[in-house]
Amino acid sequence: MRKLYIGGAWTASVSGEAIDVVNPATEEIIDRVPAGAPADVEAAVLAARAAFAAWSGADPADRAKLLAAAAELLERRAGEVAHVIATDMGAPLRFALKVQTLMPAGVLASYARLAESHPRETRTGNSLVLREPVGVVAAITPWNYPLHQVVCKVAPALAAGCTVVLKPSEVAPLAAYALAEILDEVGLPAGVFNLVSGRGPVVGEAMAAHPEVDMVSFTGSTAAGRRVAALAAEGVKRVALELGGKSANVILPDADLVTAVRSGVANCFVNSGQTCSAWTRMIVHRDQYDEAVGLAVEAARTYTVGDPLDDATRLGPLVSAVQRDRVIRYINRGQEEGARLVAGGTERPLPRGYYVEPTVFAGVEPGMAIEQEEIFGPVLSIVPYTTEEQAVRIADGTRYGLSGAVWAGTEERALAVARRLRTGQVMINGGRFNPSAPFGGYKQSGIGRELGEAGLEEYLELKSLQL
Repeated sequence: MRKLYIGGAWTASVSGEAIDVVNPATEEIIDRVPAGAPADVEAAVLAARAAFAAWSGADPADRAKLLAAAAELLERRAGEVAHVIATDMGAPLRFALKVQTLMPAGVLASYARLAESHPRETRTGNSLVLREPVGVVAAITPWNYPLHQVVCKVAPALAAGCTVVLKPSEVAPLAAYALAEILDEVGLPAGVFNLVSGRGPVVGEAMAAHPEVDMVSFTGSTAAGRRVAALAAEGVKRVALELGGKSANVILPDADLVTAVRSGVANCFVNSGQTCSAWTRMIVHRDQYDEAVGLAVEAARTYTVGDPLDDATRLGPLVSAVQRDRVIRYINRGQEEGARLVAGGTERPLPRGYYVEPTVFAGVEPGMAIEQEEIFGPVLSIVPYTTEEQAVRIADGTRYGLSGAVWAGTEERALAVARRLRTGQVMINGGRFNPSAPFGGYKQSGIGRELGEAGLEEYLELKSLQL
């Protein structure tokens, strides 16, 4: 069994209990991690507190050097780490390499640069405005992007001069362990970064409630985010929440329909649909609806389901039996509510593994559960509209506001509609994801932003000195 990483040393949990890590493609146990206890959290938080003064007072260039070394080492080990993610989380290997590993390495390198270049003092009138690290950060991360989500919190926190206690998801924790090994190897000072694995109601809640934690950064479900925020509120801690989504892909009548539909299907099914920002609702004009449904079905049939280590696989398993069963329940509910299943369904595509077929629903109306609720699986709902005003109303008609897309014949028209959407990011005519741009949501999709300078600012306090 693995150990916790506390105060610069690998340490056994006081609980003595373990959590099995399961390969979702084979359903076999591949590793075991400690089921951390509140006493482990106490030790980790105190180690982070003890390390804070020296780390926050260090020359930003020294912090930058260590982060750059970690980014370089992660890039060198990208193949090894990608294999870990493909095995414990189920992402197809090529995707695990390019998106799940190399992108986080790039994000880590970007914060190495920002650690040194981001201004810490500015003048406004007769005031000197300082940006100072917030303190000890509790970072609680999910399983769907098990390295990227860790880096999105740990990298800016360390760059800002904060110290960190990380709780990765117990479902797919091994990439976080790989990062801990890298940070240890490059010589990060003891206590600056700590890792306590375990279950959310035990370890996560102890971290959020700890009086020596200054900030909690959480990524996960909206329901869990509410619980974390409530615990943190008792200590009036700063909270950053990156929560759920039900993002809309709005296709206007003058758009390139073939490209928009195919890209929309690809975005919905990426990472087996286990992406908070996935465009899970395709909103199409009624005059083009039947054609769009046909194109979506055709595209869905190209998604080969299989072993994540097989180059031919485009859709790996869901991360767990619990997640698979959740997705199946939603597919059943969609049919019960009157939506038309035009691709995929509830049949198991393979005899072993937590697989779900790529699924497409037509005849979806606003207000249906599959149109309103985050499913977190490869399930696409296609919704018709008649007017542009109605399309915007449908797009904004959920409690979420994380991401989305607009397709139109001209960039100008797409931008005009995108400006009306209440969501944190909008891709215009297939614009690429930018890891330097702010990422986060409106409404119940969260509080705060990750990535780029906005992500760094989350971990800095403002102080004004009047001269």
